Amino acid sequence: MSQNTNAPFGAPFEDDGGEESAVKPVVAVVGRPNVGKSSLVNRVIGRREAVVEDVPGVTRDRVAYDASWQGREFTLVDTGGWETSASGLAAMVARQAEYAAQTADVVLFVVDATVGITDTDEAVTRVLRATRKPVVLAANKVDGELQEADALVLWNLGVGQPYPVSALHGRGSGDLLDAVLAELPDRPAEDGREDREDGPRRVALLGRPNVGKSSLLNRLAGEDRVVVDAVAGTTRDAVDELVELGGRTWKFIDTAGIRRRFRALQGADYYATMRTSSALERAEVAVVLMDVSEPLAEQDIRVVEQTVEAGRALVLAFNKWDTLDEERRYYLEKEIDRQLSRVSWAPRVNISAKTGRHVEKLVPAIETGLAAWDARIPTGRLNSWLKDLVAATPPPVRGGRQPKILFATQADARPPHFILFTTGFLEDGYRRFIERRLREDFGFEGSPIRISMRIREKKGTGKASKGSPRPDRNR
Repeated sequence: MSQNTNAPFGAPFEDDGGEESAVKPVVAVVGRPNVGKSSLVNRVIGRREAVVEDVPGVTRDRVAYDASWQGREFTLVDTGGWETSASGLAAMVARQAEYAAQTADVVLFVVDATVGITDTDEAVTRVLRATRKPVVLAANKVDGELQEADALVLWNLGVGQPYPVSALHGRGSGDLLDAVLAELPDRPAEDGREDREDGPRRVALLGRPNVGKSSLLNRLAGEDRVVVDAVAGTTRDAVDELVELGGRTWKFIDTAGIRRRFRALQGADYYATMRTSSALERAEVAVVLMDVSEPLAEQDIRVVEQTVEAGRALVLAFNKWDTLDEERRYYLEKEIDRQLSRVSWAPRVNISAKTGRHVEKLVPAIETGLAAWDARIPTGRLNSWLKDLVAATPPPVRGGRQPKILFATQADARPPHFILFTTGFLEDGYRRFIERRLREDFGFEGSPIRISMRIREKKGTGKASKGSPRPDRNR
């Protein structure tokens, strides 16, 4: 990584649940709303990950990212704007920022140099002193030499040297991060973060806006980890949380609600929805939350479809179950049978995130889905089973000829992927029949199954049989 101060500093580190043997130190980025904290985070990690918009209060939760500088790795925590006198939703955002500062190793305090010292900045300074943590002061929005005089005024905050920086252009970023590294301890603070050498399984909490994802994560974590509000779309960032459940550690990813027509969205909601897809890609299993107090919507079905298309294990969680009366329960079961019949293989848990009803049943359901997602069938056993299946129910005749299945193999797991070597095209209905029988005889509860065909070419022609598609046909 070049130390060019005009380039993005720090490099992203992918979290593959792998070989990291030491807990990385934590740097919390705090400050009042709209001073450019998320822009600075994006500059640090070298990619547009944190939501940025020219509206105060876009970031509402603590969001962690991996970064490095001069070979030193650390975790960067972006926080909501810190308003010490705020009430309601803004007050909850402030508590998130205060908690992040208390549990961090170093605090990166961001101030808008073009505005100068405000009453809120002074109040934040008093709270930061109480944490007794090292503070590095970033004087943001210093885009050129003319603004450097504005940064000098920030000495009056009494937290040390202000480092002029432009998060937008990268100016002064190297000096700022050098100062951060100088304050990092040899060992990170003891705040309950764990050595995760074994790699906790990754669970994405998905669903349309305001179905209770953040409430469920708070219930599982046993603390107000994520901002919860009656306004739909409160969560805009993907939030990772290590949670101890059922005697093991899980990494839960709370996400912004997936919206059906995300291309029509603008600004923060657009980028948040795009990152929800990214969170699904990082996960191994998705818990799709649905609000049973309302009819199942197109967005609910789309979230489920997106999970299956991504090849992730799936658990269906029906929230607010304690609010159901007999009539609504009757119609809900009809909706589930009609609209979710294609994922009847997914474990189903009826819960209440608010009261905690049956949330303990989530772990067995998640474990069931992951076991199926990881499963492999030995080739010999698979072909013996397939031979009996085809003998009892041969493939249907197509174009006057009956295709034969020569043999099969499981090409991959996570999710299970089977390849059928055939002499002709197998109709969709017959492949669905094979999938159904695979589930009946081998389980695979909670995991999608992929079935592909490879059609034997005619001898001497190098071409597939007449009427057949190209040799490799995926479902």
